[in-house]
Amino acid sequence: MSAPPTPAQTATARLYRRRRILLRVGMAAPILAFAAVLVAILAYPGFDNTHQYLSDLGNQTAPHPWIFNLGVAVSGAGAMAAGIGFGLAMAALGGSRIASGLTTASFGLAGAGMIISSYYHYPDPRHLAINLGLGIQLAPLLLIWGLARLPDMARLRRFLAIVFGVMAVLTVLTKHIVLPDLVNMSNVGWWERAFALVLVGWTGIAAYVLERRLVSLAQAADVAAVT
Repeated sequence: MSAPPTPAQTATARLYRRRRILLRVGMAAPILAFAAVLVAILAYPGFDNTHQYLSDLGNQTAPHPWIFNLGVAVSGAGAMAAGIGFGLAMAALGGSRIASGLTTASFGLAGAGMIISSYYHYPDPRHLAINLGLGIQLAPLLLIWGLARLPDMARLRRFLAIVFGVMAVLTVLTKHIVLPDLVNMSNVGWWERAFALVLVGWTGIAAYVLERRLVSLAQAADVAAVT
């Protein structure tokens, strides 16, 4: 029969539980966003993934716009919570506090943009607040900076570098900076979905890695407390 937890063990569990909960929100937010989009598409007969933008799922042309808009709003709130989790996790792991704060801010702006855009629907110009979400493209670089001194985070840093590179390529292509004829109205829908998948999906993976690292850190602290 195992011994009851000591006060030190209990304190350690409390210390990291909050960070881990926030990171778990970061894992769930992309899944919720993708699920909301999928359900909204299924509820929109005739929606054309090739030509139509995802924002069309939330405007007056959609039969059930609330599905998409609610999903975007909740995902935006999740992104803000996840940003706090990323910042606190980096600080707990000994990373740069400046990078931690900037990472939290980038996620906060992205989340705010999502919430605002879920209220003001396309083509309302205020819907362009969704572009604040593009600021999350800087988050991988901020995380790389914040985790630069941690040798056990090398694989995550490489993953983040790849993600940033892919997003940079997609940005210059979809903004017609290079190969201006590649993305056009005959395929724009698929390009937008690919961009959204990368833009949002990486956050769940990074949140999972950091959450697991905090679990290991808490377990190591518990072992040290009883030896």
